Amino acid sequence: MKLRTLGSALALGVGLIAGTAMAEYPERPINMIIPYGAGGATDISARTIAEALGTAAGKPLIMANVTGAGGATGSVAVQNAKPDGYTMLFARVGSHSVNPAMKATLPYTLDDFRFVTVYEINPVACAVRPDSGIESMDDLVAKVAEGGVSYSSSGVGSLLHLAGAMVLKEFGVEDPLNAATHIPQKGGGEAATAVLNGTVTFICTNTSALANFVANNQLKPILVTTEEPVVGFDAPTANDLGKPRLNALVGWTGIAGPAGLPDDVSAKWGDWIVEAAQDAKFSDTMASMGSVIDVMSPEEAIDFINGQYAVFKALVDELGMRIEG
Repeated sequence: MKLRTLGSALALGVGLIAGTAMAEYPERPINMIIPYGAGGATDISARTIAEALGTAAGKPLIMANVTGAGGATGSVAVQNAKPDGYTMLFARVGSHSVNPAMKATLPYTLDDFRFVTVYEINPVACAVRPDSGIESMDDLVAKVAEGGVSYSSSGVGSLLHLAGAMVLKEFGVEDPLNAATHIPQKGGGEAATAVLNGTVTFICTNTSALANFVANNQLKPILVTTEEPVVGFDAPTANDLGKPRLNALVGWTGIAGPAGLPDDVSAKWGDWIVEAAQDAKFSDTMASMGSVIDVMSPEEAIDFINGQYAVFKALVDELGMRIEG
């Protein structure tokens, strides 16, 4: 587990907060919006850290999955919330890097949120059913050439949508948007289940969303987008297969409030996330799913998110995946 220093600006903000203000927040439970469905990478990360984060905050966190539009529906709910720290968002790579890169019209921009941290990064794995007859990426590409191959995602404009197309393109599939059928689901959990029940051929999603399926031999990984092997995933890495560009496909989870979130509230969240990320149960659980705990300051988080946006925007332009509507 790697924890970054949260920066002098954050420390200064804590020092300037009056004692009475510190005591006032939080006075009641905090609503936490998860913009994706149950069982997906965002939901797993959020619910795994919730207990430790609530302990650090001193008040319960009320978790709610507000799904739709590739994470945009839940994001808008926080964008429009009162900026008092009582409605916060578990922001995700799809909602705040891929969505802006893929969709010409979104009801929000990054400037509509105040990020207090990005705390988790996890790679992508591609997986199939063990009885699919697909043992490798070469087998999958051969199946695509035969026709009838499909892949699932957590929605149009999600990381999973982009990942499926990008992986096929990197392995030489021409016109991947038409060579394989994209079948969006309501969330990452449903997307994985679609492969499990045979509705689709494969999925490329975060390791955390696949870990239990892989451990129970329900799904077979055939690729992980890392330089080094991922524990629990017996599959070649992108580097092993000579596709290092695929290492750009990583997920992340962060926490954000509305743009007007006060400095004192932001500072408290900075302290809470550092404490929560050191919780042994949380860190061990996420490590078992291939995730890296990397707590970023607000400034580091924004720089990281903007960098991800630039990478995905270039990929979207290359693949012709820009959604204009």
